[in-house]
Amino acid sequence: MSEQTIAFIGLGLIGGSIARGLKRFDPTIKIMAYMRTRSKLELAKEEGIVDVILDGIGEPLRECDMIFLCTPVEYNAQYLAAIKPYLKDDALITDVGSTKSSIHQEVVRQGLTDRFVGGHPMAGSEKTGYENSTDHLLENAFYIITPACPPSPETDRRSERLTGIARAIGAIPMVLDYREHDQVVAAISHLPHIVASSLVNLVKDADSKEQIMKQVAAGGFKDITRIASSSPEMWEQICLTNRGPICQILRQYIRSLSQVLERVEQADQAFLRTFFATASAYRDSIADRSKGPIAPDHSFSVDIVDEPGAISTISVILAAKGINIKNIGINNNREQGEGALRIIFYEQADMEAARTQLARYHYELSG
Repeated sequence: MSEQTIAFIGLGLIGGSIARGLKRFDPTIKIMAYMRTRSKLELAKEEGIVDVILDGIGEPLRECDMIFLCTPVEYNAQYLAAIKPYLKDDALITDVGSTKSSIHQEVVRQGLTDRFVGGHPMAGSEKTGYENSTDHLLENAFYIITPACPPSPETDRRSERLTGIARAIGAIPMVLDYREHDQVVAAISHLPHIVASSLVNLVKDADSKEQIMKQVAAGGFKDITRIASSSPEMWEQICLTNRGPICQILRQYIRSLSQVLERVEQADQAFLRTFFATASAYRDSIADRSKGPIAPDHSFSVDIVDEPGAISTISVILAAKGINIKNIGINNNREQGEGALRIIFYEQADMEAARTQLARYHYELSG
């Protein structure tokens, strides 16, 4: 990796995690950063992540080999014009936005196609802000790279520079055309959020005055609607900046639902069997290694008898090994074969350590 001076415009969860990962990789890298919340920049400087706090867009950027735009998607494009006068020869601009078409179109308008490579680190957390960033957030997560120009040796060289950054922080780089990127994420990320939110709203509107549906909601319903808890502001902007691909895949999904409705009304057993079998086989072929905007649900259930001290005993067993629990609670609906107790962890490593420890005490685990 050749970049020695890197600036971040915005230093939240993703920007902060990239900066931390780069400092871990090479502590001599010089990092500059600007954001409106100065206290967070001062914290980053105290921690040795940021070397220079910027007061705004200006002369210090002339030192930078690469500039990361890490603000919300609708603002990233606005910063291009401000940064343009301060680019040194061979400096590269990139972004971390989850939609790419709008900024790529702005790059063309600004005449910056030879200075820009788009990026989308496909990782995140239910927590936000620099204070929740880590130097390993993007490890083993896909880092999509979207060149601004058609393939050529020079375009490949610029893409390789961002590929080097991705590898340095432990991510898995993947180069895609920005239009293909937006089609892909519309299907595997944006549509699921819309579906989850619409399903939650449907149940809310269909529920009785006594809210029986809400009381018994668990298992499959909670699993497939967990992402509906994401930031409303963020998903509003994603829908607005990726309208074309989202509308296209949403129309396709509506047609598929209409077909299912028709076949259920006809009691078409052959269709339904094939429908569920095909989905099951394809879902089972998807590796559970990538991270999306919402962190994986690191949890399992434990089969215990409802008796005094049962939960306390488990807590003591895990605490004795320094295993950090995020949440613990009773499964009121266990139609999928879950145990009575659900334990949720912050990290995959904590969950695996807990599994090992509880297995030694002959607890029956599932999920």
